[in-house]
Amino acid sequence: MPGTIIPVLDIEKTHVIIQNMKVSEIGEFGLINRLTAIIAKRQVTNSASNKLEIGIGDDAAVWRNADRLALTTTDCLVQDVHFKLEDTSWYALGWKALAINLSDIAAMGGIAEYALITLGLPPNCDVGDIEELYRGLLDLAQHHNVVLAGGNISTSATLFIDVALTGSAGTQLLKRNNAKTGDLIAITGYPGMAAAGLRLISGDNTPCIADAPMRQAFWQPNPRLKEGSAILSAGAHAAIDISDGLIADMKHICYASKVSADINLSKLPIHPTLKEFFGTEALHLALGGGEDYELLFTAESSVMSRIIDNISIPVNVIGTIEPPSKHIVRLLNSDRSEYKPSITGWDHFAK
Repeated sequence: MPGTIIPVLDIEKTHVIIQNMKVSEIGEFGLINRLTAIIAKRQVTNSASNKLEIGIGDDAAVWRNADRLALTTTDCLVQDVHFKLEDTSWYALGWKALAINLSDIAAMGGIAEYALITLGLPPNCDVGDIEELYRGLLDLAQHHNVVLAGGNISTSATLFIDVALTGSAGTQLLKRNNAKTGDLIAITGYPGMAAAGLRLISGDNTPCIADAPMRQAFWQPNPRLKEGSAILSAGAHAAIDISDGLIADMKHICYASKVSADINLSKLPIHPTLKEFFGTEALHLALGGGEDYELLFTAESSVMSRIIDNISIPVNVIGTIEPPSKHIVRLLNSDRSEYKPSITGWDHFAK
């Protein structure tokens, strides 16, 4: 009886192979770009692909579903990459695993709906700890009306929590590729707080009341779903959540929208607690620390005024979108001289 014929993907015909190239040499986003090119050449074309509105390259994948847009995103937390068990509670681990996915839906102005949870568990995990993790997941899910609809559990040498989250929107979304020259750039909240929290958690600092906002920013971030919806409704052009850091995520918007950006450092909101604990280093953390899950967005001046008036959390205008002829992202001091940061954002595979 003849065997099944399995088609073989000819990588050489879809993308140029770089012999002996390591992932650490091209980085996370270099790898994403190469995989995107391969997928584009081999992607199935059918009724499902024809409904795809946004694929690789934004906070969530989007496709048309009747008269609405369906959104799906996924992200994971891996032990000793994203967290150390000795530095966290299981409750906070569950909360954050869902929060980082909710933030992707928020960045597109969507409504979160269903979550699927995949756990990779070492066999010696305590059942009570896993239940505590789910308490964290469920508390945040209930706050945002998200249904935990299932998932998968597997044995694993390393603990990991992966969440796949679906959502929906009407006929419009916030996208990375829609920033316009002349737009104002704004950010919710205070960047750098989560990076500061990680520094405190990873160090020998004894927790105190004063540093609690930074520790909480790292372990229990508040996804800006309500704010994302308001930003979309007001008519903003583009948005992203700052999970990789303000500079890195501003570059993502510039690259997708084919524009540049000027960021005025004097307008960057830095929380007083961050300044108190980290002094001059606070600026570096705010620009490149990452994991804040605040929203970075662009809008014309009149729209920005409405957004600021109608959102209860702090929103600060920090710069402008410029034509693409300039540098991708310029950081400007108060005298308009250019500032060169020592930290530019997170890349999983960067050396």
